[in-house]
Amino acid sequence: MSERTATVTRETGETTIECTLAVDGTGTADVETGIGFFDHMLAALAKHGLFDLAVECDGDLEIDDHHTVEDVAIVLGTALSDALGDRTGIVRYADRRVPLDEAVASAVVDVSGRPRFYFDGAFSQDQIGEFTSDMARHFGESLAMNAGLTLHLSVETGENAHHEVEALFKALARALDDATRFDERREGAPSTKGTLSE
Repeated sequence: MSERTATVTRETGETTIECTLAVDGTGTADVETGIGFFDHMLAALAKHGLFDLAVECDGDLEIDDHHTVEDVAIVLGTALSDALGDRTGIVRYADRRVPLDEAVASAVVDVSGRPRFYFDGAFSQDQIGEFTSDMARHFGESLAMNAGLTLHLSVETGENAHHEVEALFKALARALDDATRFDERREGAPSTKGTLSE
């Protein structure tokens, strides 16, 4: 079995990013995006998904956080897709609900190769430090589109946006960990079509 790792770089007029992802990791993270709360969320994604993740991003934060968060999600999604390859033998489906104090969030994922994204809920405050709360939703969308995921994210309840977003990232991490694991009973792709890449 080959190592499920990938390194992806992206350079535009808005961001310069390098991302390395190991799907079968131990939860280590080395991230620097210039947005403290976003770094915290990426570290949580790695820790609770048991991914090893390195992200370095130089973005146009003098404008706002949009391009940095969006482009990191694009690069991370591409790295996840590359690392999974043809997705042979994976569990494929997973769902997780995660609480953080008063907040509860959920993630339902199909590592299908067919990108779709749905979001339900709202965030209690517009900003968390330098991070715009709605960028958590947009991160999920950009990740799904570039990783080939069908992804449903929901903020079910909460009073504090920090808790709501953190619960959302942790639910996503746990669902991705579950869905990308190998099922030792399975031969080939978990699809009646015989493939998840077409």
